[in-house]
Amino acid sequence: MKICKKCIQPDTRPGIFFNEESICGACLWEEEKIKIDWKSRKTQLVNISEEAKKLSTGPYDCVIGVSGGKDSTKQAITARDELELNCLLVNYQPENITELGRENIENLKSQGFDVITIRPNPKTMKKLVTYDFLKHLNPVKASEFPLYASTYIISEKFGIPLIIQGENPGLTVGASLTGVGTDSDALKAYQLQTLSGGWKEYLNVDGISENDLFLFHYNVQKLIDMDVRGIWIQYFLKEWSYRGNADFAKKYGFQERKNVNPEEIGTYVPFAQIDSDLVHVNQMLKFVKFGFGQCMDHVCYDIRDGILDRKSAIELVLKYDGNCSDNYIEEFCNYIDISRNQFNEIIEKFRGDMWFKEKGKLKNKIHQELEKELENL
Repeated sequence: MKICKKCIQPDTRPGIFFNEESICGACLWEEEKIKIDWKSRKTQLVNISEEAKKLSTGPYDCVIGVSGGKDSTKQAITARDELELNCLLVNYQPENITELGRENIENLKSQGFDVITIRPNPKTMKKLVTYDFLKHLNPVKASEFPLYASTYIISEKFGIPLIIQGENPGLTVGASLTGVGTDSDALKAYQLQTLSGGWKEYLNVDGISENDLFLFHYNVQKLIDMDVRGIWIQYFLKEWSYRGNADFAKKYGFQERKNVNPEEIGTYVPFAQIDSDLVHVNQMLKFVKFGFGQCMDHVCYDIRDGILDRKSAIELVLKYDGNCSDNYIEEFCNYIDISRNQFNEIIEKFRGDMWFKEKGKLKNKIHQELEKELENL
C-alpha cells in the first residue's frame, strides 16, 4: 500500500497514480501549476470565448451545468462577467434535494441567469439508485450521468457552441488513468471514472428502456460535427481551489452549512456537497470500499493549499473519516425500501481488502499506517 509523501492520499482511489517517489497525481499537478504560464492560458480562454460568440447563432454563447454550489457559482459568474458570454445554465436537481441546496440554486438564478432545471423521472431514478447500491455500492452513480449529460444535450438541441464544465478530476484528484486526460477537453467527460462503465448497463434493470435513459448520455460525435467545444474552466484559471471558490461564491450569496457536526457528515468542511444528504451515505460507502471518505479528500486539498500540516490532517482523518449520521442512513434505507439489517449485510459484500479484524473489531490498514506515522510526527 502506498500513501502519498506530500498529502496523505492512499493508492486505493480508483484510477490514482503515483510517481517513483510515491507522490500522487494531484500533488504532481500542484507542482506543475507553479510552472504554468497562466497569462497565456487566460488568453486561450478569452480566445475560446470570442470564438464561441462568433459561432453562436442564437441567444446563448455557452451552456454551464450548475448546482448552485461553490464551483458552479464561480463558473457562471466568471463566464458572464469576465468573459462576457451569454450563458444558459442547466441545473440537474438531485433526488431529495436539501433545503440549503434549493436556496443556493435559487440564489444563483437571482444573480440574473436563464436556467433550465433537469430532473429525470423520480421512479426511474429510484430503480437506478437501488440497482447501483446493490450492484456497485454507489447510490449516486446514476445521478452522475444526467448531471454531466444534460449540458451536452442542451448544447446540441439549442445549438450552443461552448460547454463550460468546472474541474477536471484527472487534475484535482490525480485520477488521470480514467482516460479523461489532463487537458482542457471536456467533451471527454463520458470517460470519467463513474461514467466510463456506460449508461447502457441500466438497460439490465427491470422496467428500464432506452427511452427512460434519454438524459443519461450524449452523442459526442454529433457535438464534434457541430463544432461544439467543451472545456474544463479550471484548466485556464490560476485562481481555482475548493476553498477559494467557496470564498468567491459567498460574495454572491452562496450559503454553507451552519453548525456543522463532523461526526454526522464525515468531514470538517461546511461548504462541500451540500445539495443532497445522500452524498454523506455515499462517502461512508466509499470508506467501506476503498478505506477513505470525504474527510481524506478534504485534508488532502488543504495540505496542497498549505492550510493543514500533515499531523493535523492525519488527526482529522482518524477522527472523522467515514462517519455518517444514522439519520442519513435511515433516510436512504427508507428511500430504497430496505431495512437497516439489509443495508449492513449488503455493504459487507463490498468491504475492501484494506480492512481486517483484530480482537473482533474491524481495523483499517490505511488508518493503521497513518497511526504509525502520527507517532513519529
